[in-house]
Amino acid sequence: MSHDFDPTILREYDIRGIVGQTLSAADAQAVGRAYAVTLAEAGGHRVAVGYDGRLTSPELEAALVDGLGMEGADVMRIGRGPTPMLYYAAATLGVDGGVMVTGSHNPPDHNGFKFVFQGKSFFGASIQRLGETARRLETPGGPRGRIEEHAIRDDYVARLARDYRGDRPLTVAWDPGNGATGEVVQQLTARLPGKHLLLNETIDGTFPAHHPDPTIPENLVQLQQAVARERCDLGIAFDGDGDRIGVVDSQGRILWGDQLMVVLARDVLTRHPGAPILADVKASQVLFDEIARMGGRPVMAVTGHSLIKAKLAEMSAPLAGEMSGHIFFADGFYGFDDAAYVAVRLLDILSRARLSLAEMRDRLPAVVNTPELRFPCPENRKFEVVREVRERLRQAKAEVTDIDGVRVRTPDGWWLLRASNTQAVLVARAESSTAEGLARLKQELAAKLAASGVQLPDS
Repeated sequence: MSHDFDPTILREYDIRGIVGQTLSAADAQAVGRAYAVTLAEAGGHRVAVGYDGRLTSPELEAALVDGLGMEGADVMRIGRGPTPMLYYAAATLGVDGGVMVTGSHNPPDHNGFKFVFQGKSFFGASIQRLGETARRLETPGGPRGRIEEHAIRDDYVARLARDYRGDRPLTVAWDPGNGATGEVVQQLTARLPGKHLLLNETIDGTFPAHHPDPTIPENLVQLQQAVARERCDLGIAFDGDGDRIGVVDSQGRILWGDQLMVVLARDVLTRHPGAPILADVKASQVLFDEIARMGGRPVMAVTGHSLIKAKLAEMSAPLAGEMSGHIFFADGFYGFDDAAYVAVRLLDILSRARLSLAEMRDRLPAVVNTPELRFPCPENRKFEVVREVRERLRQAKAEVTDIDGVRVRTPDGWWLLRASNTQAVLVARAESSTAEGLARLKQELAAKLAASGVQLPDS
């Protein structure tokens, strides 16, 4: 009964593969068994399970539930919905853990699993140990666990809507991208005042309109067009499983995760003066400076939604966020990344504000920066390249933050180099107050990479 996973599917933050190639129903069953054994060893046996809108998710969910039951776990099946709905179930149903069947924002033929374990993030070495546990599985000998259905979506939507206390109705365009938030958004907007235009709200695992990843500008074009056509105050988009948000203002301009965090942090700090606000190393220096200016304590954190979620809990911080659109509210909420909840909080802020979102964006200090540059580097070289660059910077006595790769400050601004935890790529970014300064930063970064035999791509 032992089971071997394709080693490529055991990732840093989740389990993820291509269905029919590296991921199968047999894998899903083994994931369920291994997770149930792991939970039992920690004294738990109750698990919530959900699944997203991908075509392969129902089959994988059924196999996962079967595996959990084989090892004696009691399972509460919450049905189809976004990953944050599973997180909500894990936080409120008195269970010991949760598993979500989801391919997140990946292509339609991909799928996988995200986990909650005793109210905490489950990632890194814990996921690798699931593979080890699966390899030593034996024929189940105990009684099967109980399997029950638990419809939670209505309660979840009511909880989302509860924190809207706005004064002024807004006109909002929403684009779930045919992803798993579609039904939640339909119910949520029916509860909110104002005018709401829904795009691609029908859940469809083929993603016919566009790929559900709001960090890619081309995926926001339809939303931008709707905002302009309907003269909306803003537009809101979600990724495939609803834990990441994308936002455009009334002029159709994209607000990236760090810009959105400035708006959210300003409100949070009115209730938590002096509190730590976390953002990942890819975030603009504008965010860290603005947090300090508003009386908060900016904390630069390692990139990775599971890592930053754990850090938020460790520091008892009220808010954290990533450039990628993962945003975590512990102020009045549960501390997990929930794009629909972030949307409610944003609308609440804007409905009470004197300024529009576009005006708030215009008041941010002007900077020029690269997008996130991702370029191939062999798995066995990517961390070594970063180490080599770090050593050159040390010898040059540069001003470096090295909590996650190297982030270098110069009179021109800053540049970042880090190794991806999930792919054989290096990640770079640079930011300056002037185009000339940005060019010098990129030249410096390119020179440091060239010394390790790596070429920086054009941006």
